[in-house]
Amino acid sequence: MKWEGNRESDNVEDRRSGGGGGFVGGRSIGIGTVVLALIGWGVFGINPLTTIGVLSGGGAPQEQQAPAQRPPANDRQAAFVSTVLASTEDVWAQIFRQGGAQYRDPKLVLYRGATPTACGTGQSAMGPFYCPGDQKVYLDMDFFDTMSRQLGAPGEFARAYVIAHEVGHHVQTLLGATAKVDGMRGRVSQREQNALSVRLELQADCYAGIWAHHSQQAKNWMDQGDIESAVNAAEQIGDDTLQRQQTGTVRPDAFTHGSSAQRVRWFTQGLKTGSVQACDTFRAQSL
Repeated sequence: MKWEGNRESDNVEDRRSGGGGGFVGGRSIGIGTVVLALIGWGVFGINPLTTIGVLSGGGAPQEQQAPAQRPPANDRQAAFVSTVLASTEDVWAQIFRQGGAQYRDPKLVLYRGATPTACGTGQSAMGPFYCPGDQKVYLDMDFFDTMSRQLGAPGEFARAYVIAHEVGHHVQTLLGATAKVDGMRGRVSQREQNALSVRLELQADCYAGIWAHHSQQAKNWMDQGDIESAVNAAEQIGDDTLQRQQTGTVRPDAFTHGSSAQRVRWFTQGLKTGSVQACDTFRAQSL
């Protein structure tokens, strides 16, 4: 992926030295949620119930902290994240503009270990996640190492896919899909809520594909190997694959993000079409 020399976003907050602000309440949406809670259990030694509790808005109140800093200029990994985020800003601003609307850029927060958010205390074991309450993406970049070493998903474009997926959740918040799914909480069974979560997550995968489609047209910065690494990442973080790795069994009724095949299909759908309308997972009869 030929990303060097492209515009970097100004919307990156660096809390890795211990700074950063936030508050609690609400729900976060991540690339792994419950299944990454299981990874947190297996890889980081964190009880998955603790992680899931935080994801659903649990955790003790946090004090407001000092404003976060910009990443240092010589941090190559932060520069990569900032460049990918800038590309998502450009792509989604154009798509919203074509639809007669204005895109609001999300912030992306870099942190280590744990950080306060509007959705509770974010922890690295959750994997990257998006918080609708403060419209920020949270990323502990140690997760990139986990992707390579634990999940079998190496490559820079695989990392870019993860960022684009979380930005996809921001797009869903702006378009109202997140609020509709959260509005069903407590009104439907847990199994039905899980099914809605799957459709939300698969749509975010499709939106990541839309970003890849349009950013490639604008920058021509990917080759076939980059696409393959993103598809592989989508496959490696499917619910069935992660459940099988962690427990040896697969429980489709407990899926919250979709199977490996579904995640690949919807990312590829967005990649091929570049169309928001083609990513309507909520009306799709078959996922």
